[in-house]
Amino acid sequence: MTQDFHGKVALITGAGGGIGRALTQRLSAMGFRLALLGRSLDKLRAAAEAAGQREGALLMTGDLTDPAFLQGVIGRVVKNFGGLDVLVNNAGICFVKDMEKTGYDEFDAMMRTNVYAPYLLCRDAIAPLRRSDCATILNIGSVVSHKGYPTQSAYATAKHALLGMTKALAAEVYRDGIRVHIICPGAVNTDMARTVSRPDIDMNALIGVEDIADVAEFLLTHRGNAVIDEVQLHRIGKQPF
Repeated sequence: MTQDFHGKVALITGAGGGIGRALTQRLSAMGFRLALLGRSLDKLRAAAEAAGQREGALLMTGDLTDPAFLQGVIGRVVKNFGGLDVLVNNAGICFVKDMEKTGYDEFDAMMRTNVYAPYLLCRDAIAPLRRSDCATILNIGSVVSHKGYPTQSAYATAKHALLGMTKALAAEVYRDGIRVHIICPGAVNTDMARTVSRPDIDMNALIGVEDIADVAEFLLTHRGNAVIDEVQLHRIGKQPF
């Protein structure tokens, strides 16, 4: 099903770098007006400029662990653009640490950023998305949404929770015409991956950020009677299945 996205509105979290920046450029090329959320205004400005939306993009900086900030995000987007069509929950943090050495504050930050923030943004986005003819939520999960690895217990907990939330939300809103997808990649060639990947892994063999953008574009443009709930990706050197 062909859809014209010119003038449609997309909110992307974690838009300043890595996957978020690739998604920003791709959705801009598809015609979306952009609301970009991140921690660094300089990075958001650079992402908007690279996407050709130096003037038109709404740039929002703030702390995703702060409920007061989160509760105003969707309202700002709707006020600025008049609506919302696509929400991309991409922002996330990850640290590598044994469970017994993980502090409460570290675990809390992991859950607030990777679970609490997407949950609240999804909750507040439902009402404006109901008014869209291409309403879509894209959550960026991970291979650890399904698997567990040593020293990644907190991250696996968060990404498993994000997958569970995605499943429940999709079941709640599909009759409203809102499609909820989750993309679960293995290691992606980003700054985050460099902090958690094993030293024996060739970074050049990791999934590219453009690969994630390709999947996002496919999900947005293929809006026929067939629905893909989840896409799992693995790097080329990883054994299939």
